[in-house]
Amino acid sequence: MAEVDQNEMKRIAAEKAVETFVKDGMTVGLGTGSTAYYVILKVAELVKKGYKLKCVATSVASENLALENGIPIVDLNDVDHVDVTIDGADEVDPKMNLIKGLGGALLREKIVAAASVEEIIVVDESKLVEKIGTRCSLPVEVLPFGHLKTAYGLKRQGCEPVLRMKGSEPFVTDGGNLIYDCRFEGGIDYLSFKESALDAIPGVVECGLFINMVRAVVIAHKDGSVEIRE
Repeated sequence: MAEVDQNEMKRIAAEKAVETFVKDGMTVGLGTGSTAYYVILKVAELVKKGYKLKCVATSVASENLALENGIPIVDLNDVDHVDVTIDGADEVDPKMNLIKGLGGALLREKIVAAASVEEIIVVDESKLVEKIGTRCSLPVEVLPFGHLKTAYGLKRQGCEPVLRMKGSEPFVTDGGNLIYDCRFEGGIDYLSFKESALDAIPGVVECGLFINMVRAVVIAHKDGSVEIRE
């Protein structure tokens, strides 16, 4: 059997997640990034079929894509809760802990995830790791004010923080903040402790560790099969 490429893996996993977890009448959280793109397109298909959905977007980009495809968007403040959020991840460990934020929307993604009854993660098999922090850096969103001092605090937590750039200027999030991508040599130990320690640094808004927040992970494999881990 021929292998499918990464974009095709993202598409088939995203469609499987929407088909499995989105029901008529739900409030749905829409993630951000290259995998969530396919989630949004599949949700749009359901809306066109007559599903009565209300959706909360985790970024301006996702909101714009949703509106362009006829998906009704509501403010998170205007709903009691989100029934299900479907989003991507940059790393997933065997306990379904995550690194998120390479797409630059980690703050809003975590707020929406915390408001969700179920957080569903969609990935291709390349995102699976045995230990968090071994495949990619950990994004940390920080206030612009005094951010070099915040970076010093990050470094004292055992990482090498690098300010994310967009061209010749620092990357700015939808919330007007900056992101430091923090590489931990050998990965990250004691995840909950590290999350608390990073969030306690003055100037840190949020870090990209998502610990004990996930209901299920939908994984696409190179052979075209899809696995659901719960």
